[in-house]
Amino acid sequence: MAVYHLMGILISKRHANATQVQEILTKYGCLIKVRLGLHETGDVCSEEGLMILQLAGPEDEIDELYAELSVLDGVVAENIRLQGNG
Repeated sequence: MAVYHLMGILISKRHANATQVQEILTKYGCLIKVRLGLHETGDVCSEEGLMILQLAGPEDEIDELYAELSVLDGVVAENIRLQGNG
């Protein structure tokens, strides 16, 4: 049965944190199947953004990605593992 690995990343102070977050995501780029970034746009670009990742790969590497993101000030990461029961 397939296990789906998702990660939600909430980034505050986007302009200050975007470079560090991007460097970490690039380091673990082979794990990322889908990346969706959401933030407010318009007259003023929001300082807060939400990113959703679908990940595939070794669990220990996914855990390393989570750990590296979690130590950044202004970044909250949540790991979600979904597996069907049928």
